[in-house]
Amino acid sequence: MNVTKYSGEQTHFDETIFKRSLFKSGASDEQVNLVFNEVMEKMYDGIATRELYQLAFDELHKIKNSFAARYSLKRALRDLGPEGYYFEKWISRIFQQLGYNSTTSKTLQGNAVTHEIDVLAERNGEFNLCECKFRNDEDAKISVTTPMYFLSRFNDLRNNEYDFFGKIMKPKYGWLITNAYFTSDSVAFSKHYDINILSWDYPAGSSLKNITDNMRLYPITCLTSLTTDEKKFLLSKDVVLVNDIYTNPKKLDDIKCSSLKLEEILNEAKELVDSNE
Repeated sequence: MNVTKYSGEQTHFDETIFKRSLFKSGASDEQVNLVFNEVMEKMYDGIATRELYQLAFDELHKIKNSFAARYSLKRALRDLGPEGYYFEKWISRIFQQLGYNSTTSKTLQGNAVTHEIDVLAERNGEFNLCECKFRNDEDAKISVTTPMYFLSRFNDLRNNEYDFFGKIMKPKYGWLITNAYFTSDSVAFSKHYDINILSWDYPAGSSLKNITDNMRLYPITCLTSLTTDEKKFLLSKDVVLVNDIYTNPKKLDDIKCSSLKLEEILNEAKELVDSNE
């Protein structure tokens, strides 16, 4: 049986990989098997990956909101668009959770020209410049021309000193971060020139998905109990992480929801970020 990717390309449906994706939702063996069987009853040859995802999402949602929320992480990152401004905010918050000082959208003067840097991050006096590449296409790949271009920008800045976070520093590390994928040439080029790269699935074991799941740094767009408009409103108020409302429920006051819905939102948030859940 084949599935049709976003690009129109057809590929073999791998039951093992599909089941593995269901387990990442946090569901138990019994629950995963239940969802798998329900989805398989509705499968047909050539089904679109988007439809397959929706079938699995709906079945997981019937069991537990947070299962569906974790399963929808990739889509939730795309919902930080369409321009990627909130994706940069989310990346900055990840750096902060990792012990960095960070800020977004700053203009730095290079030797030749000025450069707008998406995320600046500092820890222990080491200054990091980060470029974020946001993509709305679920199968998008970052080609080798992107790290090439980033390297030229970094080289124009690396020998200058800048005053951020109360310190005078030269850039030490460059980061290229995306919610999409890197081509093999992008990875090879970045390794050779010591560019740190982070994507949905790279590096293996410490990818953007791994970091999010392991540290429970879910974006607010994961929450299935919020409407699209409510998510956009919260993002506009700088509520970026699910943990923001878990630790301070008053941040939900302005969306004026019923006490029943408020309880549903906070329960889902707790299930996502509380390690005891």
